[in-house]
Amino acid sequence: MSTEVRSKRITTRDIRARKGAQPIVALTAYTTPIARLLDPHVDILLVGDSLGMVLYGMDTTLGVTLEMMINHGKAVMRGSRAACVVIDMPFGSYQESREQAFRNCARAMAETGAGAVKLEGGRELADTIRFLVERGIPVMAHIGLKPQAVHVAGGFRAQGRDDDEAAAIHADARAVADAGAFATVVEGTIEPLARQITEAITIPTIGIGASPACDGQVLVIDDVIGTFNDFIPKFVKRYAELGPLIEEAAQRYAAEVRARTFPAAEHCFGVPKRQG
Repeated sequence: MSTEVRSKRITTRDIRARKGAQPIVALTAYTTPIARLLDPHVDILLVGDSLGMVLYGMDTTLGVTLEMMINHGKAVMRGSRAACVVIDMPFGSYQESREQAFRNCARAMAETGAGAVKLEGGRELADTIRFLVERGIPVMAHIGLKPQAVHVAGGFRAQGRDDDEAAAIHADARAVADAGAFATVVEGTIEPLARQITEAITIPTIGIGASPACDGQVLVIDDVIGTFNDFIPKFVKRYAELGPLIEEAAQRYAAEVRARTFPAAEHCFGVPKRQG
């Protein structure tokens, strides 16, 4: 498989310009090695607060801290050369006020070097998005199913099935676009609604469990490669099953250690030459 060589990093302006054009490819990344592997193939690396569940074994994303996001953002930036890196802002780091949001978003960008932040919310966050964008912080929005509001929403379920809910999500999409977001994630939203939103607003939509008609798609990398099995969303397509391979490698290693057949150091590094 050939890989396109890119000479400069993709910017939020580049992403914004892809509206209605070539689909935007996005995946989550949390570590330097994974970022390095994914970087040549994607347009966006999202340092998602999903790391709380995928890496830390949390039941939801609500326990993720700003410090965790910054540390993993730094790790991803070390492995990335071309993709636009976006940092998820964790629950409680931006909802209190525009000023709180600016302080925390500015810190996340300054300390990681990432290209943008992502905030969950629609109309209620439009003023905050506008405030941030006017002060030089690019914002990706996130509408539809919002994991940080999962308790209010009554769990993880498809969004937009009734007319009132669909109208509210549509209004959220227009609000974040008008506020200056360069793109928006549309999560867990029924296909016809996600398609309508994509056709109606002027910024790219990036679907996750939404419509293939969105301007791009994002998935959690551990879902894609088969290393996260606590639950598998219905919309996820697995492109590899690394989980069993990792387990098999661990079993083989353990068997060699217990049988004392693990290679000796000189077999791995060579025997040093004698002096004199």
